[in-house]
Amino acid sequence: MISRTVPACLLALAALVAALALTVLRAGALPLPGWYLLDVALFAVAVLLLRRVPGGRVVPLVLAGGVAAAAVGLLAPPRTSDDAYRYVWDGRVQAAWISPYAHTPDDPALARLRDPGLFPQGDGCTGWDERRTAAGDCTRINRPAVHTVYPPVAQAWFLAVHPFGGGVRGVQAGGAVLAVATTGLLLRTVGREKWRAALWGWFPGVTVWAVNDAHVDTLGVLLTVAGLGCAARGRAVRGGLLLGGAVAAKLLPALVLPGALSGLSGLSAPSGRPAWRPTRRDVLLAASALGAFALSYLPYVIASGSSVLGYLPGYLREEGYEQGHIDRFGLLRLVLPDRLLPWATGLVLGAVVLRVLRRGDRHRPWAGALLVTGTALLLVAPSYPWYGLLVVALVALDGRWEWLAVPAAAQALYLTGGQAAQQLAYGTALCVVLAVPLLRRRRAAGPALAVGGER
Repeated sequence: MISRTVPACLLALAALVAALALTVLRAGALPLPGWYLLDVALFAVAVLLLRRVPGGRVVPLVLAGGVAAAAVGLLAPPRTSDDAYRYVWDGRVQAAWISPYAHTPDDPALARLRDPGLFPQGDGCTGWDERRTAAGDCTRINRPAVHTVYPPVAQAWFLAVHPFGGGVRGVQAGGAVLAVATTGLLLRTVGREKWRAALWGWFPGVTVWAVNDAHVDTLGVLLTVAGLGCAARGRAVRGGLLLGGAVAAKLLPALVLPGALSGLSGLSAPSGRPAWRPTRRDVLLAASALGAFALSYLPYVIASGSSVLGYLPGYLREEGYEQGHIDRFGLLRLVLPDRLLPWATGLVLGAVVLRVLRRGDRHRPWAGALLVTGTALLLVAPSYPWYGLLVVALVALDGRWEWLAVPAAAQALYLTGGQAAQQLAYGTALCVVLAVPLLRRRRAAGPALAVGGER
């Protein structure tokens, strides 16, 4: 049985990598949703077979599969998102010693930095990733009339990858490096169950979102995994610095901080009741995270002042989070009027955060981090699946695979759009997240009941 397990896993992994390559290349007559479904099915089969592989062979398999899955993301330019072109532009602007927050891409003051890769000429400007500026120029940069929305650590990454080609291929290669590095870090962090690192490294979304589309969320994921690993080992300052850097890369990792600070109920007052107060470790971790976040902004604040906020307020309005024009919070909209949605979301999320802070396990901070992050995405119901990359990594750390339904819901919504699709996709994800633990507990209780019956 053991001798057959490894070849079977290799075969399933090869099929997965081949399907991912065809997905990126959009080869054959199968539509994109069909390729995604095939990728997910092969991913599930490959991981299930991996769990039966002897322990000493798991790590090489996971690494090889992670490298292959990342590599096929480099086979084509970005297919489903044009964010990478903005990354290239922000890196180029900084390489010219100009703050990326100071000018919009269509500003004539930066015309000397334009090239055909970002400002194509003579092709009619009809590509899916092309649009006209106010002056009539063609560009692949999204929202060319607004300032950048990306935080300072992300900007540092854009500058770091700029020398490696100065184009979108360099950013994609950087995404592949980050994805594989995260797989390696997970292998070091997950403990004995090394197969769980494949939940990240082999996940189809990593190929598409982290490498082919090159989303900077992957940088935040890498820093988050490193920070939580340090927090679990009691290295509060180092963990806080890494988590602060993660937040300064994509803001979303702020949701993992309650997990890193969890377990406050371990303290006891003289009366014997829990004393809900932070320890020295918690203070150091929180202060380090806040300090790293603030210091990362300092050079850009000096250079650009308040414009470092960039297009963030406008982005939130555009994405449907503005009071009076709310297009998110799909599940809560089934039961509440629009005016109450932000308040209800804050109330539910606050209750989850409080539970994690009081009852979480500081030796497994990713458990609380996954609960808070996954709950937030279920409540807000974003349409961008790459936001779920953070959930994928937390699933790999914690092992609760049912939460992969959340990024899957975002991908379904991204392909279809509309309020009905939002509610159906995230409603299905919520059912999976709630049902799987119940089935897991029932399965675990089965042997115990059988033993009791024999008695």
